[in-house]
Amino acid sequence: MNSKIVFAVVGVVGLLVALRFWRTGDAEDGSQNLMENLQELKDLIPEESFMQSEPPPSPTLSEPWRQISWGDNERETDLQYVQNYTLAKGKVKHLRVLLYGPVGSGKSSFINSVSNVLRHRMSIPAAVSSTTSDKSFTTKYETHEIRRGTSDSFYPIVFNDIMGLEEGTGHGVQAEDIKLAMMGRVKEGYKFNAGSALSEHDPGYNQSPSPDDQVHVLVCVLSANTAEIKEPVLQKMRGVREAAGDLGIPQMMMITKIDEACDEIEKDLRNVYKSMHLRKKMKDFSSAVGIPMNCIFPVKNYNEEININDDVDTLILSALRRMIDFGDDFIDKMYSSDHQYHEERWWNLIWDWILQLNSLYNLTTGLQQFGIWMTLLLGFGILIMMRSH
Repeated sequence: MNSKIVFAVVGVVGLLVALRFWRTGDAEDGSQNLMENLQELKDLIPEESFMQSEPPPSPTLSEPWRQISWGDNERETDLQYVQNYTLAKGKVKHLRVLLYGPVGSGKSSFINSVSNVLRHRMSIPAAVSSTTSDKSFTTKYETHEIRRGTSDSFYPIVFNDIMGLEEGTGHGVQAEDIKLAMMGRVKEGYKFNAGSALSEHDPGYNQSPSPDDQVHVLVCVLSANTAEIKEPVLQKMRGVREAAGDLGIPQMMMITKIDEACDEIEKDLRNVYKSMHLRKKMKDFSSAVGIPMNCIFPVKNYNEEININDDVDTLILSALRRMIDFGDDFIDKMYSSDHQYHEERWWNLIWDWILQLNSLYNLTTGLQQFGIWMTLLLGFGILIMMRSH
């Protein structure tokens, strides 16, 4: 029982008893009876009720469960890392990142936020909607490049935005379309059809994808203020994840809207890795989708801000740096496998040529032997005819 309630009850009882005896005029007896009644009431109340109640547990940990450095130095270090990144000569021109996830999870907003960080000003390369809707605002397959400052050059990392996943068949992007996009089979500007997946006979189907067209990092984007992922959507996500695994594409997860999901983070973004609520949410998403915790990164997209914020940048750059690392490793592996494939292919071609030459030689040898035998038979026949005459 709450101690405040207990004292309130005692006060009311005492006041009623005092009022009764005041009216009868027997003040002395009333005072004595009041004390006795209060003592009896006290004996009925547990002793714990008079003890000071403990404060509720803190929603944040005393120490962050994942270490990250805040401040200008760390931000500049990660920014410099991204700015200095280049692809090896002779390989692909772009490191391609494909974002997918439920409708309204913040995929397009993340692309804009990355652009804000790298250009150090507000920008909107990807169109977004401010209204809450269960229908995807993005309907086309688009590649977003990020310009280097005011120059005509671009960063070597590009982002592809697609229609969001929705519950049920005939709604949202088809899981098969995401798989085709990973393989580079979806042409730029293709408008997704929620009713049917892209087929090889459609104009938007890329018959001959290059390594540049293929996806090098697959990023699942989920909102932290989502109560749970609906099972139909989750099944589509699992299918996409399995397809990426078969292709060997590295996978990450971005958790957006972390400030909307946790009051402590909204007060101070640096509580991101102290928030017990967010950590539990990340573990739940990890278990549901199958992406390990060390590949999950919470971020806050630029939403209401009109100026750059260092703490917002720090989280975005932390995730972006890992995207580059994972994607670059995959490109190296892809070209190593491709080189090995071409070597094996040349050896197979050479071996085929040897077999063909050998077959031709055997055929030629056979024809020569056949000609010899035919000549011998013809000569033997002529001799017989001459002898018979």
